[in-house]
Amino acid sequence: MIAEIYNNKDKNIDFKAKIFIIALSSSFSDIIQDKSDLEFFKKEKDLKKDLSYLKSSIELKIFVSIPEDIIGNNGLEFARKKASEAYALLKVNNFDEVELYSNNPEFESAFFEGLLLSSYQFDKFKEEKEAYSLKKIYSHVASDEIVNVIKAVFWARDLVNEPPAHQTATNLANEFERMAADIDGLNVEVFNKIQIESLRMGGLLSINRGSVQAPTFSVITWKPENAVNSKPIVLVGKGVVYDTGGINLKPTGFLETMKSDMSGSAVVSALLKAVASNNLPVYVIALIPATDNRPGGDAIVPGDVITMMSGKTVEIINTDAEGRMILADGLSYSNKFEPELVFSVATLTGAAARIFGSRAFVSMGNTEKDLKSMSEASFITGERCWELPFWDDFSDELKSSIADIKHLGGVNGGAITAGKFLENFTSAPYIHLDIAGVSFNEKAEDYKPIGGTGTGVRALFRFIKKYISEKGTSS
Repeated sequence: MIAEIYNNKDKNIDFKAKIFIIALSSSFSDIIQDKSDLEFFKKEKDLKKDLSYLKSSIELKIFVSIPEDIIGNNGLEFARKKASEAYALLKVNNFDEVELYSNNPEFESAFFEGLLLSSYQFDKFKEEKEAYSLKKIYSHVASDEIVNVIKAVFWARDLVNEPPAHQTATNLANEFERMAADIDGLNVEVFNKIQIESLRMGGLLSINRGSVQAPTFSVITWKPENAVNSKPIVLVGKGVVYDTGGINLKPTGFLETMKSDMSGSAVVSALLKAVASNNLPVYVIALIPATDNRPGGDAIVPGDVITMMSGKTVEIINTDAEGRMILADGLSYSNKFEPELVFSVATLTGAAARIFGSRAFVSMGNTEKDLKSMSEASFITGERCWELPFWDDFSDELKSSIADIKHLGGVNGGAITAGKFLENFTSAPYIHLDIAGVSFNEKAEDYKPIGGTGTGVRALFRFIKKYISEKGTSS
């Protein structure tokens, strides 16, 4: 549940908890009007405390200082992280209604966002539910757009947190249909196994061969009449609902979090939810190939050669490199739309996770302008990505002696060779986002909870907003 949001004083609510978000580079005496509060804040500031509070039995006042040397995107992320600390204070003291004050609207907006993100709970399978929830927030900068984006992030987190027995490929597709039913103009088409076979999606079908569950291929479309683009932006999200590794079985220590291997599908579908809920004037499509990867009786094995939807033949090297096989068919399908730009979003490689851990995700591609915009959006939202080289000589690792291409390179540069493999299946300007290190937390981290994080939704939404702005200006 998201708290009720107010951005005006018309509501007759006496907020017992107040949070002051103070940029020390600006005047703050007009924000903290009570003299004793101001004296307290000044003393705490002199002691270099960036979060302090005053509490009585009926009132809680929290003071957050944004240091003068923390500006720009770093200041925004600092505010989000401090919001998670403030949320913990509200929770432990059982204040469920809070009012925000600030002398900097950008920092207040980031703090507001962090406060909402920190309030996420997933207790669907618990008999004893969490007693506390944040019920009401007043902020000058509160907007339906921010709330809709956070709701989309929560929706992505929920999808990832579902247990594998619940989140089959069919159930995942059903979730997309339920989501679209609540939003006017958002359309979902789901292809079943027979339709997937008729499309000759050899990559998706090959990974599904070891499973008793049928695959699905979902097409989520947002195409408003006032869209700034006639050709869509297409995002292909990896929907491996559970990954055992197939015949190349993963060991204990890796299997436990593999329900999160469909995080790419959660991110791109949540992005469509955020875009459509906010009625953005942009034509966007999400494509989601979905299956589990199991070592069943007819599972593919290393040495197999698979014919993809595109007609290319692919030599299988390791069955745990399954995500790129299903994404490749999604990229091939995207060509029918003649897209202006194509993304793939996936928990694709351990190599990407080893580079940045949970600190950032990997980006790469062949369109520098869009990669730069993606980077800017990621740093503004605190969902940082960093570009890896996309040099053609990495493709040498993928040469096969028996097929058109191998699906796996050597031991080095694995994140890049995975992206170069996927590039073979789209003719559009292309960006690949590998979110393997950031999609799932085994312990809470600031405003990101244990479990699914939804990382990437806010950054992509920011990218889309800038795209609309630039497209509108140039038209």
